[in-house]
Amino acid sequence: MSESDADQVAQHSGTFALGGDLSATRLGFGTMQLAGPGVWGPPKDHDEAIRVLRRAVELGVNFIDTADSYGPNVAEELVKEALHPYASDLVIATKAGFTRQGPGQWSVNGNPAYLRRQAEGSLRRLGVDRIDLFQLHRIDRSVPLEDQLSELKALQDEGAIRHIGLSEVSIADVETASEIAPIVSVQNEYNLANRSSEALLDYSTRNGIGFIPWFPLATGALAQGDGPLATIAREKGATPSQLALAWLLKRSPSMLPIPGTSSVAHLEDNIRAAEITLTEAEFDRLTEAV
Repeated sequence: MSESDADQVAQHSGTFALGGDLSATRLGFGTMQLAGPGVWGPPKDHDEAIRVLRRAVELGVNFIDTADSYGPNVAEELVKEALHPYASDLVIATKAGFTRQGPGQWSVNGNPAYLRRQAEGSLRRLGVDRIDLFQLHRIDRSVPLEDQLSELKALQDEGAIRHIGLSEVSIADVETASEIAPIVSVQNEYNLANRSSEALLDYSTRNGIGFIPWFPLATGALAQGDGPLATIAREKGATPSQLALAWLLKRSPSMLPIPGTSSVAHLEDNIRAAEITLTEAEFDRLTEAV
C-alpha cells in the first residue's frame, strides 16, 4: 500500500461521537498484540511496534485502544513513545481492572484504590493530563459495582478522565452503572462467529453507546477456502479479514472495531476494510453463515 493511495483511508469507515463530543474513526486500532507473548513483556520487535502505531495514524486512524494490563504498562508506553505529542484529534482509550502475574495470567481487581492508582499511572505513561476514555476492564464481582463506578466518577469529576466505558458486561450491568455515572462505551467480544453480545449491541445502538468489539477477526471455519467468507471475499477482491471488518462496520453505526496487529503489512490490510461496501445481499449471506 503506497502513501498516495492509502492516505487517511481509515476515514472511509466514518466516525462515531463518543459521549457526544469525541469524534472517533469507527475503524480503530487495538494495542494488545504489541506486547510480548501472552500479552506479557516487551514486543518481539520494538521498532516494528512503533512503526505500526505511527502507520495507523498515517492511515487516518484516530482511535487507539490500550490498557494498563497489556505488558503490563508496555502498550501504553509504546503509544506515548510513538505518538506523543499527540495530534489534537487523537482519541486514546485505556482500561484498568486487572492485575498480571505472568504471561496469559489475568486477575480481576476492582478495589477503588487500585483503580485510582492505575488511572494515575496511565496518565503518566501516556503523557496526558486527562484520559479520553477510561474503561473498567472487568467488573470485579467481589466489590460492589457502586464502589467501582463511584471511584471512576470521582476521577471524572476531578478532570482526570473525560468519559467512562465498561468491558465484558450485560445490559443490566450497563443500566446499573449508568445510574452512577454516564457510560459512553462498552467493549465485549463480538465477531461474525461469536454474536453472543447481540442484545447488548442492539441496546448500545439504540442508546447512542459506542460498541467496541474485541477479537473482531475470530472467523474460524468461515474463512476456510470454500467457506462463505472466503467465497465472498474472492468475489469482492478482498481478504476474509477485510470482509469480517466490513461486516462489523455495516452491522451497526455504533460499532467501533479495533483490530490489532504487530505487523505494518497486516495493519494496512486490515485498514483497507474501511473502503469495502457490502451490499445487503452480501451482508445477509455472511450474517446467515453462522
